[in-house]
Amino acid sequence: MTTVIEKLEREQLRSQPDFQPGDRVRVHFQVVEGTRRRTQVFEGIVIKRQGHGARETFTVRKQSFGVGVERTFPLSSPKIEKIDVAARGDVRRAKLYYLRGRVGKAARVRERRYIAPDKVAAAPVAEPAPAAQDEAPVAETDAPATESSDS
Repeated sequence: MTTVIEKLEREQLRSQPDFQPGDRVRVHFQVVEGTRRRTQVFEGIVIKRQGHGARETFTVRKQSFGVGVERTFPLSSPKIEKIDVAARGDVRRAKLYYLRGRVGKAARVRERRYIAPDKVAAAPVAEPAPAAQDEAPVAETDAPATESSDS
């Protein structure tokens, strides 16, 4: 038996790309400045995802001029226009809080080298060109080739 709250939350869910902690993402979100609206892009590493359903949030961390900046976004927010996954990270934890204490190259996350085929978007495959219909098939002869000798 579903409650009214669960029903409302299901209606508010939006489809989002599959990403995990450790992935580098670009979040395009709307910023309101006075009467103007503009799209701002925040690119960084996802350090955590928490919650579920319409209340799910994720936190992205980036280095900006040597200072670590973290921002938490609601996953189902209407202010988020789109989320692009720039790279998949190879991590073994769900929460990457240890990145907060690292600076420079030590704060990098290794990129995943192999991604399962079901996780990769299917790229259009070029079909082989059909054989030309106008060409006549080459007839092969069973006669042995004669060799001419100059002696």
